[in-house]
Amino acid sequence: MSNRIVMAPMTRGFSPDGVPGQNVADYYRRRAEGGVGLIITEGTLVNHPASASSPNYPSFYGEAALNGWAEVVASVHLAGGLIFPQLWHEGTARKVGALPNLEALPVGPSGLTSSGVQVNEPLTEAEIASIVQAFAQAALDAKRIGFDGIEIHGAHGYLIDAFFWDKTNQRTDRYGGDIVARTTFASEIIAACRLAVGPDFPICLRISQWKESTYTTQLAKNPDELLQFLTPLVEAGVDIFHCSTRRFWEPEFEGSELNFAGWVKKLTGKPTITVGSVGLDSEFLGSFAGKSSGTESIDKLLVRLEQAEFDLVAVGRALLVDPNWANKIREGKYDELMPFSADAFGNLS
Repeated sequence: MSNRIVMAPMTRGFSPDGVPGQNVADYYRRRAEGGVGLIITEGTLVNHPASASSPNYPSFYGEAALNGWAEVVASVHLAGGLIFPQLWHEGTARKVGALPNLEALPVGPSGLTSSGVQVNEPLTEAEIASIVQAFAQAALDAKRIGFDGIEIHGAHGYLIDAFFWDKTNQRTDRYGGDIVARTTFASEIIAACRLAVGPDFPICLRISQWKESTYTTQLAKNPDELLQFLTPLVEAGVDIFHCSTRRFWEPEFEGSELNFAGWVKKLTGKPTITVGSVGLDSEFLGSFAGKSSGTESIDKLLVRLEQAEFDLVAVGRALLVDPNWANKIREGKYDELMPFSADAFGNLS
């Protein structure tokens, strides 16, 4: 990587019928030209009938979609950048009766939404095996068409994370139980992806404590539990952990200033990516109220980075509105930073 700045994955929904076009390739190319060291794409859907809730979310299967992603990769590489696809399954976050597969019900470990609503029967072991294979095939395709690694989306209440969370995983077989047993599904996906791509292709896993429905959720309530949770994921083949929090500067556990990424690095020795309101004056919900991007948090960030608390820094909304954010930060052109506006979600600028 040319630097430690990562473009965070952000759902865009500008890929009709799941196929990314030239506008998507140009969108990611502009961020590479703007100085981002590594791009992690928006969530891309693995090949399962219930993986997506919009026909405009990009697929990561089928000739047309994969050809589109190959063009994205070529554009980013031509601009000197590196790029991972984020492999995604929405799980029970998928809306009932949503396109593109109206008849496909949302799926989850116990068929429960994050609010506890039963929308389907629990996944069978055969269905689980088919989803594991879908991730492995996506990983293999990512390597084949030239991506530099993959990120598996295991955060924010989506399918993999639903297996992690005791509220949505109430299974009594090997996929449910204590905090270690609940990593089995993710571990099988990681191991299958590792087998598909070989030992030298980077596999990143995005994890979070918080969920879309509640920001105070903790999968692990202390460092000991976090170590139990992380160990099988490392053993399965994770190279990098992408640790999502609302505000990167907040401590994860009492008695230590380490944030989530800091604790994960300390416990595993693996490289970590921190993310959460980087480049914003306020936490991310406030940005929707029109609060601008700023540089106050950058000073806090640099101190932690210099102390090797984490290794890489993912930037989301600041890069969404300003493709040249990374270059401007490096060159000290803070007065040229573009303020964030929720209007940025309406286009691929």
